[in-house]
Formats: sequence, C-alpha cells, structure tokens
Amino acid sequence: MELEVLLGLFILCLLTVFHVLPHLVLLFIVVGVIFFLDRELFKRVDYILLLTFVFFFIFAGNMSNLDSVRNVLQSWMEKDALMTSVLASQIFSNVPAAILLSNFTENAHDLLLGVNIGGLGTPIASLASLITIKFYLRSTHCKSKTFFLYFTILNFFILLILFLFVKFI
Repeated sequence: MELEVLLGLFILCLLTVFHVLPHLVLLFIVVGVIFFLDRELFKRVDYILLLTFVFFFIFAGNMSNLDSVRNVLQSWMEKDALMTSVLASQIFSNVPAAILLSNFTENAHDLLLGVNIGGLGTPIASLASLITIKFYLRSTHCKSKTFFLYFTILNFFILLILFLFVKFI
C-alpha cells in the first residue's frame, strides 16, 4: 500500500482516538481500503493472536463486573496502586489491566507506571511479548526451553529493578 494511504488511515485512527470519528466508521473504512488495495493482507493476519487480544479485554471487563473482584481491586488500588498494577499485568496483560484498574483509582501516575513496568515478567504480561515469542518459535534455530528460561529470568530481573527504583527512589 502507498505511504499516503497508510498516513491517511493513521490520521483517521487519531480522529477516532479523539472521538471525532466513530470507531465503527473507522473499522469499515480501514477494512474497505485494505479490501480494495491489498486483499491478500487478510490472509496474512494472525487471527489467533487477534482473538487472544479480544479475549484478554473481554476477560478483564467481565472481572470488573464481579462484586467480589471489584471490592478487592478497589481496596488494593487504594493501598498500593503501583504494586496492584504490576501484579494485575502479570495476570491480565498490561493494557487490559490498565483498562480494568482505571475504574478503581484516581492515581493515574502509579497506575500507568505499574502497567508499564508490569509489561515485564510473565510472557502474558505484555501481548508484545507473546508476539516476540511466536516469531522466535518460528525461527530455524529455535531453542524454546533455553529461550523461555532466559526470557523469564531477564524479564523478572528487569521488572524487579524498575519496580524497586520507582517505588523507593
């Protein structure tokens, strides 16, 4: 696709973010443009990964509707929004965790720090990590056990350093 077309779609995405253009209108425009200009692109989409994203968001949204979960998250966010955000990111992934926890705090600073730092740790802590792992597993010289071991140790080590730095310095 031409750079100008992609730039135009990007601008439309920004208009949607700023609530100028409804998201469903954007969806139809993007799908239509791709359908007419590069129909083959639909064959290369990783639909399993796309569904993974969708299910993480659905799961996080449903969790916030349970009274017991809502009460616990409210209490934890009041006590330590940073720690709660880091821990929630390990379970729900950092972006769905940010959306989930934003309903329970006015402390945007600690929430955003927590979910950004919380993108490290477990492989599901950041959906970008899942994409990285998927690409690595497709490589010709893949050593999955070694990779997962180093990946996990390094991620938790960096998470710990960043958390301690932000929390105590």
